[in-house]
Amino acid sequence: MSETRTDQYRLTGLDCADCAMKLERRLRALPGVAAAAVNFASAKLTVTHHAAEDAILRAIRDAGYAIAVQPPPDGAHPCACAACDLQRPRPWRTHGRVITTALSGALIAAAWLLDHRAPLGLPAIVLYLLAMGIGGYWTFRRGLSALRALSFDMNALMTIAVSGALLIRQWEEAGVVAFLYSLSNLLESYTMEKTRRSIRGLMELAPTEARVLRDGEEQCVPVAMVRPGDVVVVTPAAKIPVDGTVIAGASAVNQAPITGEAMPVEKRPGDPVYAGTLNTLGALEVRATRTADDTTLAHIIHQVEEAQARRAPAQAFIERFARWYTPAALGAAGVIAIVVPLTLPLFGIAAPWADWCYRALALLVVACPCALVISTPVAIVTAIGTAARHGVLIKGGVHLEQAGRIAVIAFDKTGTLTRGRPDVTDVVALDGMATDGLLGLAAAVERRAAHPLADAILRAASRDGVAIPPAEGFRALPGQGAMAVVGGTPTYVGSPALFAELGAATSAAEPHVRALRDDGKTAMLVGTDERILGIIAAADGVRAESAGAIRGLRRAGIRQVAMLSGDHAEVATALAARLDIDAVKAELLPAAKTAAVAALRAEHGAVAMVGDGINDAPALAAADLGIAMGVAGTDTALEAADIALMADDLSRLPYTIRLSRRTLGIIKQNIVLALGLKALALALVFPGWLTIWLAVLADMGASILVTLNALRLLHERPRAGER
Repeated sequence: MSETRTDQYRLTGLDCADCAMKLERRLRALPGVAAAAVNFASAKLTVTHHAAEDAILRAIRDAGYAIAVQPPPDGAHPCACAACDLQRPRPWRTHGRVITTALSGALIAAAWLLDHRAPLGLPAIVLYLLAMGIGGYWTFRRGLSALRALSFDMNALMTIAVSGALLIRQWEEAGVVAFLYSLSNLLESYTMEKTRRSIRGLMELAPTEARVLRDGEEQCVPVAMVRPGDVVVVTPAAKIPVDGTVIAGASAVNQAPITGEAMPVEKRPGDPVYAGTLNTLGALEVRATRTADDTTLAHIIHQVEEAQARRAPAQAFIERFARWYTPAALGAAGVIAIVVPLTLPLFGIAAPWADWCYRALALLVVACPCALVISTPVAIVTAIGTAARHGVLIKGGVHLEQAGRIAVIAFDKTGTLTRGRPDVTDVVALDGMATDGLLGLAAAVERRAAHPLADAILRAASRDGVAIPPAEGFRALPGQGAMAVVGGTPTYVGSPALFAELGAATSAAEPHVRALRDDGKTAMLVGTDERILGIIAAADGVRAESAGAIRGLRRAGIRQVAMLSGDHAEVATALAARLDIDAVKAELLPAAKTAAVAALRAEHGAVAMVGDGINDAPALAAADLGIAMGVAGTDTALEAADIALMADDLSRLPYTIRLSRRTLGIIKQNIVLALGLKALALALVFPGWLTIWLAVLADMGASILVTLNALRLLHERPRAGER
């Protein structure tokens, strides 16, 4: 047996969600095809098969779609192929449709003028038939292919309707319907193209060429030829071509395409940079750390395309409904065309066959579920693409829907609500000691320590310009502090328990220590084995946007905000009071955090957990929605989270909740709109008021309206007040 392989194809002319579903099912039925999936959002087809490529290509072409074959090169990231080989669809020119539609419309106008100057004659009939043939060419081609496969998509239904109109000698109807359907397809292609631009916009962020230093000279090479270790020169106002680390130069880089950050970020040697971001003023030399097909941007594009391909629960329900709905509509049309004309005369009611056949044809057209099928995915696709442009990666429609139903959000504390780095907040000198002298003494002891609190003391001394005396004999005291000999005297920095063990008198320091701890700070004593010289307090700084983000979440409809922390209860409680958090659970091990998530769900409903994506993995997995933040450049967190905030920016959280809830609202509006227009049109069938061309307008008009309604999500953006 031939080796199984997976190929990707870009399809042009894919403007009907129902038709995409039926194409998917037709391909799955081919011999040798193991799996087929059509991503309607990006017009991408993925097929797993063995020795069936010819049959696949023939089936796609028979269905009336153009193909751009995209087998990913060995070792390449799938999205790199999509980014490099994507052929831009041009909805106003694809397959010459705009020309055939315009010509068909001109012929209809000419036929109408002839028809209304004199009784319908041969010239007008010929013009109507020409308009039908030219305007309906692509429809008939796809429709006949679908009928041969017994797949009743919109093209097949339109082919039946136009053929039926010809059989009952409704020349004008046949021509007008073909023209209107062609025009509607153009309009729908145009509106769908706007939703697909979200992915293409991401693809176009990265430049195609890079300036690489080789043998001491700058060479301009295709970005695909840049390898890890190469040094890339980035000039002012140029885009960074690959992920890497700055090795020379300083500048500010606009990272909004990746992280959604509003302001440029300062970059110096040692700082990471990402492909697709914009260098502003200074020149940079960057050592590449990844190839072009493995950058953070490439991973984001891949994740967005995969997310748009995943069916949300509402979408899956609509598709199951449509699977039964279309056969039911066909059956109803058969009853109207055959049973009614045979039955009514038995009751003495005249029922001309041509009239009821016409009504059945109108029913076939208006009953097509295209607008209903597209009502959900077009909103989800637009929302996911919009979120990605603002630094929020939503991993699929199911997670987008879940975000809209969240009742409670639980935060990890360290690194999420806080910066994850302690800073010195208070220096309390005792026993006649000066504050600068106390800080310098503590810095001398901690100079060789490897601890976040030691780093905080050294940063504070450097910031205040404090002189640090020499020290020797450094010794770490695990769990208690550190010791070094300063000026010939053994000096200690550590916890009150350490000094109690040394036998030093701590009574003067105790009121200060209690007050600092009550304020959520960590108190460190500085002194000798005999006396306390002072106290230095440090705290993990609260993120500037934390308070605004929590207020924004409440405005977005979140009923309960909780904090789950492994920190001391005093510290966690003080922070919760400062940020107006409803519930606090502190001193939790990872397993206890998972249990706390379950308790919140039982009490309040669906729970979202926000953490760093790695340390909080068990709690993120246990929550109904796991949200990781600050994952730019972190593949593990990018893959693991349900929703990933690319920057360390909590203001994106209320934006995400608000976007998801608005998306759910638009989905409901779209379903009501699609079904409402169908119901209204169907009510006109039995009195005979529904014409076939009016049925076309009702069907395709509904499709265009639900798409335009979904496009309103493109304008949803974060609010300044949530920072």
